[in-house]
Amino acid sequence: MTPTRRSFMLRATAAALFAAGLASQPALAADPIKIGLITALSGESARAGEALTRGMTVAIDEINARGGLLGGRQVVLVRRDDEGNPAKGMAAARELIFKEKVAVLFGGLDTPVSMAIVPIVNQEKVPFMGPWAAGTAITQNKGNPNFVFRVSAMDEIVDSAMVQYAQKTFQSAKPGMILVNNPWGESNEKGLNAALTAAKVTPAGIEKFQPNDLDIVPQLSRLKAAGADTLFLVGNVGPSAQVVKSLDRMGWKVPVVSHWGPAGGRFTELAGPNAKNVHFVQTYSFFGKQGPVGDKVMQALKTKYSDIKGPQDITPAVGVANAYDGMQLAALAIAQAGSTDGDAVRQGFYKIGKYEGLIKTYEQPFTPTSHDALREDDYVWTHFIDNRILPVKGAQ
Repeated sequence: MTPTRRSFMLRATAAALFAAGLASQPALAADPIKIGLITALSGESARAGEALTRGMTVAIDEINARGGLLGGRQVVLVRRDDEGNPAKGMAAARELIFKEKVAVLFGGLDTPVSMAIVPIVNQEKVPFMGPWAAGTAITQNKGNPNFVFRVSAMDEIVDSAMVQYAQKTFQSAKPGMILVNNPWGESNEKGLNAALTAAKVTPAGIEKFQPNDLDIVPQLSRLKAAGADTLFLVGNVGPSAQVVKSLDRMGWKVPVVSHWGPAGGRFTELAGPNAKNVHFVQTYSFFGKQGPVGDKVMQALKTKYSDIKGPQDITPAVGVANAYDGMQLAALAIAQAGSTDGDAVRQGFYKIGKYEGLIKTYEQPFTPTSHDALREDDYVWTHFIDNRILPVKGAQ
């Protein structure tokens, strides 16, 4: 046999054996469905990013255990760290959309990051689920069609709840606003002013601070001089902690009613012992009697994460709960679409009927005119005791 003929026969034999081997193996599973997450995975808000990760992971584990989506395709989570930076969030969004080909994108812990991502997802027709950032304009972005959905708080609804809570709990008649000077602060300034006008209350004043300010005494002093009897606080972990420390330096003991910024990370460590005096909104608490979904999620968290022994270890609970329900609803939208095509999934969100979720039972959570699944009566009021987020006793 010539060398050429021998090489040909060897190649033919190898090909036959390879084909036979393939025939004896089960068919390869279809490509997984990728879900992207852009959030702070480092820095002072990393705890919140980890909470989002855990909520989505528990939901994905359940979805895959049920057989996945679209005929058995497994769901996988692909994460990127935005470090709370809008430019890095935009870069991460492009990578997850164009390189990773995610079917749905989650993220935007910070409103400025989400606002930077919104034009990209609307242009590229990729559904975007917000499990944290609360800026009103995130979902009400005038996109046509609008690909942005949210299972989280929304500023104008939270602002109304803050005004009602301050009046009921502290008998506030002349509140002052201390707001971070960025798009999130602007969103809440608009919402608080509208809520106060509806309640026929005139604020003592409005003061702004920069996210990196270390001394907010001048702004707080002006609010004190104006007779503020309560403070409405809007800021993420670090800035909110600086407000508390500035109040300490002034010796001003005034009730503080906050958006949920303090929940996102190391607030008690940064703010000191008076962190407990800040009352802030949440969408869920694992304390108290849980429903069937709450019990199931709690057990899954304990099983998967060794540091979770009970509800006190799920901090912030809002991140876990919003991300869990958001992921389950995204899976239902994909199932309704029958594909991962972006526009089909967008329309799939509108076709979701009843879903027994963690935060609540959802009844058609999304419509073409409402992309926010949570309402004012879905909030609970909490504060820090030591390093645990606990419901305020007697708060509704």
